[in-house]
Amino acid sequence: MIIVTVCVGSSCHLKGSERIVERLQQLIKERKLEDEIVLSGSFCCGKCNRTGVTIRVDDDEFIGITPEGFDAFFEQNIMSRMQ
Repeated sequence: MIIVTVCVGSSCHLKGSERIVERLQQLIKERKLEDEIVLSGSFCCGKCNRTGVTIRVDDDEFIGITPEGFDAFFEQNIMSRMQ
């Protein structure tokens, strides 16, 4: 089970966290990963960046993820963990 936590604090919200959550939900559904990935939200992770959103995948934290770059992030940092 992979736990993906998306920051939905005010700064990340303004930088596209809502779009990232929607895309993540779509990818999980399309790939039938509902039993493999747990999606959660978190208010401010304290890693505010000028660009993008903070996302935690299990215990690894990534900053600066944009909606435009999310699909590549998903492949590299989430799908690569699937067994």
